[in-house]
Amino acid sequence: MSKKLFAEFIGTFVLVLFGTGTAVLGGGIEGIGTLGIAMAFGLSIVAMAYSIGTISGCHVNPAVSIALFLNKRISGSELVGYIVAQVVGAIVGTATLLSFLNLSDMSTKNLGQNGFGNIGAGGAFLVEAILTFVFVLVIIVVTGKKGNPAFAGLVIGLTLVLIHLLGIPLTGTSVNPARSIAPALFAGGEALSQLWVFIVAPIVGGIVAAIVGKFALDSEK
Repeated sequence: MSKKLFAEFIGTFVLVLFGTGTAVLGGGIEGIGTLGIAMAFGLSIVAMAYSIGTISGCHVNPAVSIALFLNKRISGSELVGYIVAQVVGAIVGTATLLSFLNLSDMSTKNLGQNGFGNIGAGGAFLVEAILTFVFVLVIIVVTGKKGNPAFAGLVIGLTLVLIHLLGIPLTGTSVNPARSIAPALFAGGEALSQLWVFIVAPIVGGIVAAIVGKFALDSEK
């Protein structure tokens, strides 16, 4: 169990550091561009899937862990441990990014935190729930009994790239409560007040994906 939790810690740390770090240090959408930021998140997942995947399954996302718990792939105790490890890993990832910014004498106002943008709370909730549904559904099916585990990491990583291409201009793309919690804790203010959407919406999307995967796509048979 301890190895699984350490793997989830490392995986989420890498995802947050390299994903949000690329968005911040790359100058945002105007710098490296939406595709570059999307690729950073997707490649982080690919790298972790083929390294820690054999240890913990490389969830690195509470919404994914909750979905897999509902489909009885992990136990309740594993779920709690996974979520704690993921959130702590994300926090350490953001803390590391913050130290890089301080060492470079750069602004620390932007830590890759998510926000409502111009679409408001309702719009952000809808976007995050739908994007998470698509992302988690792919994970549920490709890692299911009818899936192809050899290509699972690549498929999941590329799906995360796809998700970010649409989501970045709208909310900054969360689809992962741990990824959103960490920057918001350090940024505070508006990011913290809007955080609830980026926790609840991905969980809702993940739950729906678990149900659809199990009963409509026979992922567990």
